Amino acid sequence: MKGIYFDGKHAIYRDDLPMPEPMGTESLIRIYYGGVCSTDREVRKGYRPDFRGIMGHEFVGIVEKSPDGSWVGKRVVGELNAGCGHCIYCRTGREKHCLERKVIGMDGKDGCFAEYMTLETHLLHKIPDQLSMPEALLTEPLAAALQIPSQVPIHPDIETAIIGDGRLAYLIASVLHLHGVGLTIFGKHPEKLKEFERFGKTRKAEGVDTGKQNFELVVEASGSSTGLDLASKLVRKQGTIVLKSTYAGTANVDMSYFVVNEITIKGSRCGPFEPALRLLEKGLVQLPPVEFYELKDWEKAFASRAFKAGFQIGPFVES
Repeated sequence: MKGIYFDGKHAIYRDDLPMPEPMGTESLIRIYYGGVCSTDREVRKGYRPDFRGIMGHEFVGIVEKSPDGSWVGKRVVGELNAGCGHCIYCRTGREKHCLERKVIGMDGKDGCFAEYMTLETHLLHKIPDQLSMPEALLTEPLAAALQIPSQVPIHPDIETAIIGDGRLAYLIASVLHLHGVGLTIFGKHPEKLKEFERFGKTRKAEGVDTGKQNFELVVEASGSSTGLDLASKLVRKQGTIVLKSTYAGTANVDMSYFVVNEITIKGSRCGPFEPALRLLEKGLVQLPPVEFYELKDWEKAFASRAFKAGFQIGPFVES
């Protein structure tokens, strides 16, 4: 089987990977498309130093085997956190925080940058008939953006800043824009910021006059350790910062500043899949197309500066 394998230090294209066998309640999925996420790039830099296995966690595919026969032949996307099923987190609807969880492509579980993968059947979501498979590839990152309004109140009259001009920031802007909030997007790349003009104001992140820019809500999605520092300068006292970036390394911040100014910091990662699929199906979120590569050209995919890069792994299908 072909795939991209991480050996703890390097990503390697291989064509001799063993075919996965579903265990217990798992389903076997043939992967048609896989999406490259910033987190995948960070894994290469040491974000998950103990991981050994097939990379990737954003996918669409077709179920070939399942303990529940109704799934066979279905086009699916899937969540990335598989919990133990019996701990306090799993029993209270917080499986993604299970202390024994496996995370596909990152922790204890092979991912989707291969021709086949296995996944717990309850983590699968059927793709609506009207939605194409390439479009559905953006379900997981869109779900991550939808996690924000599920965690913090989003009122239309709240002035909100987004730090970052990449794919995740674009998805977050797409979601918050639907709430009618006044958005200002801070980024480093003028050509990327131009794509955000439909959502609100755009500003260069460098040289920002923080004395004149302050917001009740700041979403940090830059993928950089410097993002939190800028967020702390933009947020109002008693305001809220939502952190979406994951990266290898640490941020050096003055925690007393957040205490004295009573600033709330909220970590935010994976989100709800079904609402994301509904938004994509109804066309309420319009996203630029994905730039696809073959698995053997993974280095080009990882280096791509396109809105979104990914892999066409199975035969091309429009639907």
